[in-house]
Amino acid sequence: MAEEENVHIETTHEEEEEETNYKPPPEKTLQEMLQQDLDDHSLQKYKETLLGAATTASIIVDPSSEKRVLVRKLVLVVDGKADNALDLTGDISKLKEQSFTIKEGISYKIRIDFHVQREIVTGLKYVQRTFRSGIPVDKMTHMVGSYAPKEEIQSYTTPMEDAPSGLMARGHYTVKSLFTDDDGNEHLKWEWSFDIKKDWN
Repeated sequence: MAEEENVHIETTHEEEEEETNYKPPPEKTLQEMLQQDLDDHSLQKYKETLLGAATTASIIVDPSSEKRVLVRKLVLVVDGKADNALDLTGDISKLKEQSFTIKEGISYKIRIDFHVQREIVTGLKYVQRTFRSGIPVDKMTHMVGSYAPKEEIQSYTTPMEDAPSGLMARGHYTVKSLFTDDDGNEHLKWEWSFDIKKDWN
């Protein structure tokens, strides 16, 4: 996020994603994928291994929701500390009122727990923008991958990040998080906050 004694300041405002020549493949339903290449037995076996129970029935975790991705929880993971979690299943507008405390200079990861239901989701992506006093100070985009529907919770954990340290780095930060995919679907957008302090208390 930043080097010691420095907080990296972005000079652009809410910059757009870098443009690439990549174009996602046309969206297909689970049934369409299963019906392709029926005469290729090795490919069918591979699909069964990859998709598991999703090959035989459409998995629906929450019948009241038409969403394919149900984001459940954001967890701050620090070695030697109990996980600190944000529940993303309730009123997410109140999450900014809670604040994680992060000790300066520590290494941490962020884990996102989610369900995938109804159809395969391709190109899941986690985008996080961090602000201090309304000024953007950091942005990260993580390619999460493609997931088949499952009744079990699935998770993505970011690579290790280092919290900034030093007097100038201490203070209150707000974060805008987005769970999206190659097709531009916004599965969940939420805001939360954290404080960088000299110690955990």
